Amino acid sequence: MDELTSVFIQEGREQLQAMEAGLLELEQRPDDHDNINGIFRAAHTIKGASGVIECHFIESFMHKVENVLDRLRNGEIQVSGELAGLLLRCCDHLGILMDVLAAGIAEPAPEVSLAGDALQGELAAHTSDATATAGGSVVEAEADVEASGGGVVNTDSWHISVRFGPHMLRGGMDPLSFLRFLASLGEVLAMETIPDAMPAAAEMDPESCYLGFEIRLQTRSSKADIERVFDFCRDDCELRILPPNSKLAEYVKLIRELPEDDMRLGEMLVRCGALTQSELDEGLLSQQQVRLPADAGAAPQPLGEILVEHKVVQKEVVDAAVSRQAQVHEKKAVEARLIRVQADKLDQLIDLVGELVIAGASANLLAQRSGQGELVESTSILSRLVENIRDSALQLRMVQIGETFTRFNRVVRDVAKELGKEIDLVISGAETELDKSVVEKIGDPLMHLVRNSMDHGIEPGDVREARGKPRRGRVELNAYHDSGSIVIEVVDDGAGLPREKILRKAIDKGLVQPNQTLSDQEIINLIWEPGFSTAEQVTNLSGRGVGMDVVRRNIQGLRGSCEVASVEGSGTTFTIRLPLTLAIIDGFLVGVGRAAYVIPLDMVIECIELKGNSAERDFLNLRGEVLPFVRLREMFEVDGERPARENIVVVQYAGQKAGIVVDQLLGEFQTVIKPLSSIFRHLRGIGGSTILGSGEVALILDVQTLVQRNARREERDMNTPAMLRSTSQN
Repeated sequence: MDELTSVFIQEGREQLQAMEAGLLELEQRPDDHDNINGIFRAAHTIKGASGVIECHFIESFMHKVENVLDRLRNGEIQVSGELAGLLLRCCDHLGILMDVLAAGIAEPAPEVSLAGDALQGELAAHTSDATATAGGSVVEAEADVEASGGGVVNTDSWHISVRFGPHMLRGGMDPLSFLRFLASLGEVLAMETIPDAMPAAAEMDPESCYLGFEIRLQTRSSKADIERVFDFCRDDCELRILPPNSKLAEYVKLIRELPEDDMRLGEMLVRCGALTQSELDEGLLSQQQVRLPADAGAAPQPLGEILVEHKVVQKEVVDAAVSRQAQVHEKKAVEARLIRVQADKLDQLIDLVGELVIAGASANLLAQRSGQGELVESTSILSRLVENIRDSALQLRMVQIGETFTRFNRVVRDVAKELGKEIDLVISGAETELDKSVVEKIGDPLMHLVRNSMDHGIEPGDVREARGKPRRGRVELNAYHDSGSIVIEVVDDGAGLPREKILRKAIDKGLVQPNQTLSDQEIINLIWEPGFSTAEQVTNLSGRGVGMDVVRRNIQGLRGSCEVASVEGSGTTFTIRLPLTLAIIDGFLVGVGRAAYVIPLDMVIECIELKGNSAERDFLNLRGEVLPFVRLREMFEVDGERPARENIVVVQYAGQKAGIVVDQLLGEFQTVIKPLSSIFRHLRGIGGSTILGSGEVALILDVQTLVQRNARREERDMNTPAMLRSTSQN
């Protein structure tokens, strides 16, 4: 694939996303003309760019789409749900055509072409009564009215104001000959003689011309054609040519369709036909003459104001040109601040920065062992610079999650129509940033959760009204940062999870024993089991039981967690917690025996000394709060005796606190995350590994698992006395 095609595919997909977002908004605000114009510009840009790279199957298809959007923009057809759905399906087909181009295939497959032909047939129904214009030339939309005596009278005409100079007759030119030639271009609807320059009879010169004319001319000729009628007397007359009202819309349309080049205001007006070159030259000359030598430092009067004062162009046309000019300048400025880099080059940079972090840690360790103060100081400065480079490199991979969220507008629209429900999508926290690799992998799990909320959660409109709820359901996508993680919530205000139904299904499938007692949360968590579904029948949305377990497995593959909370009758909240990055983190290095472990620094709250009286307990009183803790020495079966002094690292995850008992606190450590081999995938409590400056391997603790382990142990300990009492009574 050549570079030009690659750039087209990348920018074309961006325009396609903008087009789809605009169409989704169009259904909500059908009278938003700025949005309609934005949709048209996106389609026009794709069509024009596809012609540049000679991709004719995209160009021809987008030409049909553009025709419909043009009629929509001009108010010839109205926005409807059917039309919006058709245009969205055209966006889907355009995405397929771009995939064909990206694959290097010369022509689409027959079934793709047939689908495109069917869409073009539907588009033709919206353009069947459109009148075509030849060669893109401006043809005024004629305003016809019926005359009282029958026939048609056209009232939309050019207005020509001409004041002949006094030397016309002396130069051998007859003003009437110009007016007769003007009549050959069309029909003179009205002509008024203006004698305001005529002097008193005693002062009149028979060789001088004192007359002017106000003329209404009906013609299909352009402004330049009309001006050429007066070429021979142009220097000896004052000429003003104002287009008919219908021309204004045509000029504004052409201005908005001008290519995104750096054009001056006058060039834009000449190019669209609203201004002739001679009128522009006169305006520029006036601009220079108005600016006095004494005011050399002052800004000149804007050309647009001068042209409007000279009555050679309407203010609406000038405003449209200025607006288009500002749009082009703004876009150019944004593009000048951005540079496109291939993702694999960025990944290679992150890998090299990771190696630099490890090498810097090794140099720092050797410097400390040498005992040379100057060397230690130099390596500490180097470490600080490496840390800054690391932060900057990681920031390059951070992207906003809003782009992922925005895609669900289309999903919610289509699924709601398929289910016959009325559902709104509310997005918050779209500006929240996280690692690009995480964003790429979070789309499918979110898709399952959103579709599940719409299918199982949101009730039909009649049911909601009967329960005292608004008829329109609500699905929320929220994102925010918390303790070094990003939290994504999928919230619905539907019926909630039916606990009795879930438990009954679980018993039928053998997941739970009939006499087994489960808490409400344990019942809800059964939805994560493979093959579990409460749907009564299988549909194309749900019912096969292959969604929720895949969601949890994919989230865990990103070193994250997924939780669910539900209130029957009120709704359900799915909470996903993910690490901000999968590459390099700030860690807190601790030691147990001869082994080293890393705790993510963002989750560390404080460090305290473990008192000797806590030797036989797994919890302590931390300023009036019960803090359960886990001993790494026992958990990982580390050999050796406990030291005389042990420390507790207090960590927090998802609002829950826990303690990790270690032998030594070794301080902060820049941690390059290295994945563990697949043989360790069932190892609980370990999230990865890293390489220390000494070359040794340190394990990265999975704080989430440790906190949840403590919570389960605490719950089990609370239930044990009740079970013992029940046994003793029996």
